[in-house]
Amino acid sequence: MLAGGAVVSVPRVLAVILKSAIGLVIGGVVVVSAAVGQRQSATVNRPYAAVALDYLVIFNPDSVITVADRILPGRGRALTELWRIRQFEYTWLRSLTGRYADFSVVTRDALTYAADAMGVSLTPLQRDDLLGAYLHLTPWPDASDGLRRLRAAGVRVIVLADFSPAMLRANAERAQLMPLFDDLVSTDANQTFKPDPRAYQLGIDHLGLVKQDVVFAAFGGWDAAGAKSFGYPTVWVNRFHVPDEQLGVRPDVTVPDMSGLVKFVLGRSGRQR
Repeated sequence: MLAGGAVVSVPRVLAVILKSAIGLVIGGVVVVSAAVGQRQSATVNRPYAAVALDYLVIFNPDSVITVADRILPGRGRALTELWRIRQFEYTWLRSLTGRYADFSVVTRDALTYAADAMGVSLTPLQRDDLLGAYLHLTPWPDASDGLRRLRAAGVRVIVLADFSPAMLRANAERAQLMPLFDDLVSTDANQTFKPDPRAYQLGIDHLGLVKQDVVFAAFGGWDAAGAKSFGYPTVWVNRFHVPDEQLGVRPDVTVPDMSGLVKFVLGRSGRQR
């Protein structure tokens, strides 16, 4: 998925493999009418004890474009978007082929590919600056307020992301958001990447809860499909307003921002203030 609403299709064979990998065998998902910008499925009205967030629900991946544009004037977005596509394709391919490397390594390798594909020669310093941008992501403007509202309502909040532990901590500390998280959970803990079910399992393992009591908030449509397939009540925070993924499963609700996520979690729990 690209920034600004552009969509790049994963190669057909990868799409087929991905569909198999996340086990898209879902029964009983009934789509009902919902407010504009939201699609909800019939679910049991029960309180939610926690939220597990993908990191990009909180941090804007387009922060990297600023650094890329400084290094490659006028070509920064193109480099960043190609780089981002390869990041996620490499995590899926490494998962399927059993060749795990943490997300910082995947990020480095994806940058090498993107630069080569664009015919760009990066100096060691330029490469370090670009990689460092992933340690200095800018939070979305509504991130802090949304996290505070969840915590004030007694909802536990964790991150569940493919980023390496060092990447998770660096961004949270720089943005002064650490106190708003109960835990930063990296899929590196069991050397998996989403949408592997073992990656989603880490959330309930860390929280000590059943999956039905944990809302998963996804940034990517493919991640929303993976989380829903795993069994989480799932909210897709579709900040870039991209089309639905055609993977045979949909999240419980699609919202454009943190406000929509908070409304879903607190509205259903009856604890909204």
